[in-house]
Amino acid sequence: MTITELMINEQIRDKEVRLIDENGEQLGIVSAKEAQNIADEKKLDLVKIAPTAKPPVCRIMDYGKYKFDQAKKEKEARKKQKTVDIKELRLSPSIDTHDVQVKVKKAKEFLQNGDKVKISIRFRGREIGHSKAGMTILENFAKETEEFGVVDKQPKMEGKSLVMFLAPKN
Repeated sequence: MTITELMINEQIRDKEVRLIDENGEQLGIVSAKEAQNIADEKKLDLVKIAPTAKPPVCRIMDYGKYKFDQAKKEKEARKKQKTVDIKELRLSPSIDTHDVQVKVKKAKEFLQNGDKVKISIRFRGREIGHSKAGMTILENFAKETEEFGVVDKQPKMEGKSLVMFLAPKN
């Protein structure tokens, strides 16, 4: 639940609420006014945490500290997320073997870093007639990188390019 959805203190307009104190112990069903008075006595906030329950559940807590903790948890969760980038390597159908090895080495680096790799062979002019040669280049490329990655999408013609995707091995 996002932080902004919670109702606090005077925003709670229900007649009766199920009240939980700051230690997590249930105090039972009380009127919203009485719950607000208990929270005021303890110099804390009354927060509606389960609005759909019958009766709604409210908790006595320090709302500012709660918001801070939630924001901190969300920030930590974002830090741990790994975004997968797609790195692209472009080849030509008349590429030499050493040039392929250089591209393979680069693809292995990308795969070790956890990125996906898009390998595309661009056909210009009459080269399109030799699409089989491009297919063999991509197949050899996949064999060279198989210890670090697997073919995510098989080679496929997209317009004037032959495209293949490699994903890192887990």
